[in-house]
Amino acid sequence: MFLTGRHLFDGRTPHVHDDWMIEVDGERIVAVGPRDESVPAADLVDLGDVTLMPGLIDVHQHLAFDSSMDPIIQLQADDDATLLLRMRLAALRALAVGITTIRDLGDRSYMSLTLRDWFLNGGEVGPRILGSGPPLTVTGGHCWFLGGEVDGEDSIRQAVRERVARGVDVIKVMATGGNMTPTVPPHESQYTRAEIAAAVDEAHAHGLRLAVHAHGGQGIADALAAGADSIEHCTFFTADGVDADPAVMEQAARCGAAISMTAAVLPGSVPPFPAIRQRLAAVFVNHEALFRSGARVVVSSDAGVGPTKPHDVLPYGVSDFLPSLGMTNAEALISATAVAADVCGIADRIGTLEPGKDADILVVAGNPLDDISVIHDVVAVFARGRQATLAGTRPTISR
Repeated sequence: MFLTGRHLFDGRTPHVHDDWMIEVDGERIVAVGPRDESVPAADLVDLGDVTLMPGLIDVHQHLAFDSSMDPIIQLQADDDATLLLRMRLAALRALAVGITTIRDLGDRSYMSLTLRDWFLNGGEVGPRILGSGPPLTVTGGHCWFLGGEVDGEDSIRQAVRERVARGVDVIKVMATGGNMTPTVPPHESQYTRAEIAAAVDEAHAHGLRLAVHAHGGQGIADALAAGADSIEHCTFFTADGVDADPAVMEQAARCGAAISMTAAVLPGSVPPFPAIRQRLAAVFVNHEALFRSGARVVVSSDAGVGPTKPHDVLPYGVSDFLPSLGMTNAEALISATAVAADVCGIADRIGTLEPGKDADILVVAGNPLDDISVIHDVVAVFARGRQATLAGTRPTISR
């Protein structure tokens, strides 16, 4: 299959290429370059005034949560079979807007791995899923109901090894409390620096990356010092506000850990959690400072945790949030593709349109480097070379 259009954004260079084409063979990209006039017209799909670009990558979702005002109620009501069906629909909703890779950072019963394998084995066209299984949390801690309660360094190491044996793609640790669980406030630490370091050490020993949920300043500092690969949220919450230690901010900027800002929300929406509503402006100031200081920043969604965060919300983080930090349109797109792929540890497979990589392709009307809002006007989506079904009436490309 040969695909072409007016523009192509490869995810690496900060400009589009005009009249380039992509050759796809099965799941992989074979060639990317200027349109080859020797290709028979019957074999070339010209999509017109569009931009071909890499699929978007959401490095923080929860497919098990239903984006309601209280996702825990539905989660606890569902048996595993029902939960898996709901997660499938959530994943397909994300794919339809161009999210071709989802890093699921907390499920129940390792359901994300079951769904991952269903899509990977060709059950149907779906996004790539990188699953953590139940996140590690202290007894009664944040998201304890997902089944990942574990205490102490030795038990943490064993829990990581258990997840490795189950085939997870990433390890998730709840370093602080959170907003969904009243047992531990978001600003309070759940694990010590030594305990987080034990999780990091064990994950890295098995070739896996470790993502740390951290709201409070101490939890962020401990995760950075322990060598975590990504800090999720990174809000610097205190008991009654936000207070970012300049030394910790500097460390975040220079240590190389990714700062996963779970900032994608529906436009005009209000966060359901009062603690976030009251702190949002201060959190944004710190996020902007992190970006300007050189931190490795990606936007993610935390999709599923509330009505402002459905599973297809990431494109609003790309079009609205990242440019508000000071990113150019090209930088925002690269952050949500090439940089996000590196955060997930699979930049050799996805994130850019290059020969040898999986054919995860998003086709949007117009040129997103001129007007980034066009990423919401999706013409077609391909996941590993197979075209996804969209919600609208776009024609299926059969060649």
